[in-house]
Amino acid sequence: MNENYDFIKACYCQPVARTPVWLMRQAGRYLPQYRKIREGVTFLELCKTPELAAEVTLQPIDALGVDAAILFSDILVPIEPMGQRLHYRPAPVLEPPIRSESDVAALRVLQPEQDVPYVFEAIRLLRRELAGRVPLIGFGGAPFTLACYMVEGAGSRHFLALKRLMYQSPEIYAQLMDKITDTSIVYLRAQAQAGAQALQIFDSWGGILSPADYQRYVLPYSRRLLTALEDLGVPLIHFVKGAGNMLELVASAGGQVVGLDWCMALNKARDILGDKMAVQGNLDPSVLLGNQTVIEREVRRIIDENAGRPGHIFNLGHGILPEVPPENAAFLVDCVHRLSQP
Repeated sequence: MNENYDFIKACYCQPVARTPVWLMRQAGRYLPQYRKIREGVTFLELCKTPELAAEVTLQPIDALGVDAAILFSDILVPIEPMGQRLHYRPAPVLEPPIRSESDVAALRVLQPEQDVPYVFEAIRLLRRELAGRVPLIGFGGAPFTLACYMVEGAGSRHFLALKRLMYQSPEIYAQLMDKITDTSIVYLRAQAQAGAQALQIFDSWGGILSPADYQRYVLPYSRRLLTALEDLGVPLIHFVKGAGNMLELVASAGGQVVGLDWCMALNKARDILGDKMAVQGNLDPSVLLGNQTVIEREVRRIIDENAGRPGHIFNLGHGILPEVPPENAAFLVDCVHRLSQP
């Protein structure tokens, strides 16, 4: 059944009737129906309640007409059972931060169905609810991005604690990355086995490193993760924000699709990656704060940059902003469909 979706076809660089489009964070705070649900529950309660997670996952399918659903969850969900306490205040906080060999030793590898059963129940609910309308994307954080949060204990501007561990104690860093990679493998495999029809790996912070450091400290773990998922038979999307200067390295990790942020022209990225690697992106999310003339102009530019090459999934270059008017997001989807048809 997967092959009947334009989104799945585009992942494998097959011809499509029109460019498929979905938006990162498409189920979120910019939608009034999402905010209404959030009035009664915390963010973690929403993630851990399968019926509610499924409901908000479906909201943009009806509201926007996107070509894929992405499971509503958070990349840090599998970290909590590993041994760190997870809070949102409102940004995520992980306690205690991982700083020593004993901290790493105290972590355990996730047992997916036992530790986070609500994730897979939400996937099973969604497959029944979607009933062939659009495919469902599962997702997880890349090992490096998860390590950034686990070592810093929160978001960071410079990630000094993570880099200190990486440079001063590379053996401890490697132990941590191995344990996170093992967890990511079993977590994402379980999502596909529960019914996810594609998987996206988010490496939100992979671009903070130089290409040489990315190759040394990140690529081996991302490659091991993607290689371990290849036999699942679902397309794998690898999104590394800020990686425009090292797309060849990102592509060498594996998968079928490279996600692009908005800081590199799509046509140049496609020239670098070649015809066998699909791409996803790459509109600046801030464009959706503009008027319809601006949105249509930028959609047309990206479609023109792709120049009709198979293997393009239209998306933002990062998550949709909470301040975006929902009608602008719907107009974007309409523009992509209208302007990409022969």
